Amino acid sequence: MTDNWIEQIKWDKDGLVPAIAQDYKSGRILMMAWMNREALQLTINEQRAIYFSRSRNKLWRKGEESGHVQALHELRTDCDKDVILMQVEQLGGIACHTGRESCFYLRQKDNEWQSTDPVIKEPHSIYKK
Repeated sequence: MTDNWIEQIKWDKDGLVPAIAQDYKSGRILMMAWMNREALQLTINEQRAIYFSRSRNKLWRKGEESGHVQALHELRTDCDKDVILMQVEQLGGIACHTGRESCFYLRQKDNEWQSTDPVIKEPHSIYKK
């Protein structure tokens, strides 16, 4: 059963909506992923970020492998209701699968992408695969 507030979201043709995770204290954008209706409802129910993985075609609870859970503080949508913004507490301080705080660590400068953030923890030590 879905609530009316979920039906007000403008889902794309695949039933997805982009979701941005933002650190609730600093305001830094941590990552962007996709949500379907079930992921959005579970995010509210469990008070943690749950996404829909397009590559694996299944729900993905942020931190299920890494332990780097995103605890939900607030959920918003934009005026068009076609983007979700979540203010989260990033447990463990790592949101990116590269072992960095944010997935947005590459800056365009001098006609190339340059890394601005250090690796906090090597990915091979986070993911046991």
